Amino acid sequence: MSTPIPSVPAHVSPTPAESFAAERAVAERLLAGRSRIDAELAKVIVGQREVIEQIMISLMAGGHCLITGAPGLAKTLLVKSIAQIFHLKFQRIQFTPDLMPADITGTEILQEDADGSRKMTFMRGPVFANMVLADEINRTPPKTQAALLEAMQEHQVTAAGVRHPLEEPFFVLATQNPIEMEGTYPLPEAQLDRFMFNVVMNYLPEDDEVQVVTQTTAGRPAAIEALFTGEDVLAFHDLVRRVPVAEEMVRYAVQLASSSRPHQPGTPDFVNEWVSWGAGTRAGQFLILGAKARALLRGRAHVTMDDIQSLATPALRHRILLNYRAEAEGIRVDDVVKKLLGAVKTPVKNAA
Repeated sequence: MSTPIPSVPAHVSPTPAESFAAERAVAERLLAGRSRIDAELAKVIVGQREVIEQIMISLMAGGHCLITGAPGLAKTLLVKSIAQIFHLKFQRIQFTPDLMPADITGTEILQEDADGSRKMTFMRGPVFANMVLADEINRTPPKTQAALLEAMQEHQVTAAGVRHPLEEPFFVLATQNPIEMEGTYPLPEAQLDRFMFNVVMNYLPEDDEVQVVTQTTAGRPAAIEALFTGEDVLAFHDLVRRVPVAEEMVRYAVQLASSSRPHQPGTPDFVNEWVSWGAGTRAGQFLILGAKARALLRGRAHVTMDDIQSLATPALRHRILLNYRAEAEGIRVDDVVKKLLGAVKTPVKNAA
């Protein structure tokens, strides 16, 4: 187990020098642990470096993540391994067609005390964890999917008018199979918007797949070592929000999101032609938060345009709804995001 990050007692106001020293210690801790995280994940996960980076960025920024891919690509194993590295309380919920909202959040039951009196007691559901894996989330109807909405947005569950706060840090990492597969339901737009990223896992190259088969049939995998704690993760969240970002970078992120909205002033023609619904304000917020986390993970204390552009696809692909014309022409959301990156004017100033 790692040594906790030193902190100033809550009743003492830290001096600027103490605050700077604490922030620097957190940043050094994060950078030092980055390669160790990769080494631990490499014990069980082969390849998928871009996927791992995007999930790590989401974790550092405090956002939820949707992971899309065909069955058998180690989506569940990846999430469970990350929870072990950060020593977080982990719960897995298998989403099935008969799953009910109370199976996720919990429910009130009538209990009898030792003296014979009865009272209603709230029994917590599996959502009361630090990291919740919503496995195959699109295999259950939208009513049950929506049971996660309050938890994802407010970090709480309300039952019988009583608020039950969730333990921090709290993340939902949901996996889903491609929507074209039989027995799947589309996620409601309101819930999709709560996910910071939609990360797509594709099939591995042949050499990597050979390594997976060899590795998984030769013996038991090595145990994952815990490198951080929940307190460390909360410190990383604070540090990410303190990363400075130039106004032109924020404006660029906002313009990327706003340009995806059809029939607005300045919207590109291809968006008006192919898009029914564009990205909202959360897209710009998550783009900037993600860019700050990416900068830190790469050893920088400022955001560049490359940070924003590299995260545009996972941040926007689940927030843009294509129309029938786009589908008839074989246009994908990723194609629209790529064209947006070419159409939106980049900032003149860019600290590389």
